[in-house]
Amino acid sequence: MQTVIAFIVIFGALVFFHELGHLIFAKRAGILCREFAIGFGPKVFSFKKDETTYTIRLLPLGGFVRMAGEDPEMVELKAGHRIGLVMDGDEKIKKIVLNNKDRYPNIRVIEVEDADLEHGLFIRGYEEDEDEILKKFDISREAVFVEDGVETQIAPWDRQFASKSLPKRAMAIFAGPLFNFILAFFIFLLVGLLQGVPTNDPVLGNLTDDGAAREAGLQKNDVVQSIDGKEISTWEDIVTVIQKHPGDELNFIVERGGTTEELSVTPKPQEVEGKEIGIIGVHSPVEKSPLKVVTNSAEQTYEWTKMIFVLLGKLVSGEFSIDALSGPVGIYQSTDVVAKSGIFYLMRWAAILSINLGIMNLLPIPALDGGRLLFFAIEAVRGKPVDRQMEGMVHFVGFALLMVLMLVVTWNDIQRFFL
Repeated sequence: MQTVIAFIVIFGALVFFHELGHLIFAKRAGILCREFAIGFGPKVFSFKKDETTYTIRLLPLGGFVRMAGEDPEMVELKAGHRIGLVMDGDEKIKKIVLNNKDRYPNIRVIEVEDADLEHGLFIRGYEEDEDEILKKFDISREAVFVEDGVETQIAPWDRQFASKSLPKRAMAIFAGPLFNFILAFFIFLLVGLLQGVPTNDPVLGNLTDDGAAREAGLQKNDVVQSIDGKEISTWEDIVTVIQKHPGDELNFIVERGGTTEELSVTPKPQEVEGKEIGIIGVHSPVEKSPLKVVTNSAEQTYEWTKMIFVLLGKLVSGEFSIDALSGPVGIYQSTDVVAKSGIFYLMRWAAILSINLGIMNLLPIPALDGGRLLFFAIEAVRGKPVDRQMEGMVHFVGFALLMVLMLVVTWNDIQRFFL
């Protein structure tokens, strides 16, 4: 149960911050964001604040921000439609009622002649009992359609995604992956502030209870001066000497509280990747300097980003097969292993997953953010957008292929862990 909660919290947080990036920059660009969703499928929970409906959906496998203009926009009012109009104090339409008109007192029923819901913001038609007089009704920019009691806000052209400049559209899409990298940085930062960050000083950190170091009398914060006569100046020197001498007695000279101590320590043998090394049960020294923590957080974010790109390169070049990929099942199993190691390891795992999610979404694959950005790059070169129907078809095919890949990866995970 603990692993299930950890998995849901981590995955939910990664998706939340990814979609939050899209939402913030879309709103900054003036785009109407209809829905901010975590998950897919049927709604489990929802509430509306200002113009946006915030929802949690049944399948926790992603999320989305539904921006005006991204899907087919609203209901098309054609000549001959009979609709009801509810007016505001300025005699502008605030509600366009498509059915159940009898629920609204003082509603004005008209037969539509023509309408412009994006640019001109008007409806022309013949009001009931005045069939020969064509009237024009102005629409409020915040007007809503009402169908079966559900209200949906209209989107004037300048509130739609496609109306914005190329840089604003690109930033609204790029902000999702960007927020994943920012989240990873702040997770590393929080771990550093709570736990400290490793240093390369020749100082002993925390000692394990069953390690050879504690048994020999070594203590936390001992400064190692030499081991078996070899001068020690860094933590890496300590690790190198110890690992080379599994089962051999080593003579440590350490400085402790202004005095010098001489102790004998025998590293315990341990097999790592088919090779026997020595360990004494000592963690590296750490410090909590704010500047050091910030620097270390940036370095870890950069190093993990570089490492994941290298692994992707090996996948493309064929050094790794598709069997090496993991989906939700594999991530769940890894989370189970990491969770048993403690909260700080789990936090670092969340940061790594966040970086991974950011990178995956930046790949120039249709249906992903990177695919969208690729079309924006083509638009920048051509000087005009790619045909929307063509782009939509490419993204649809890309999404279908991604779903197939997800099924293959999930099946591989099931075989690897359960069969």
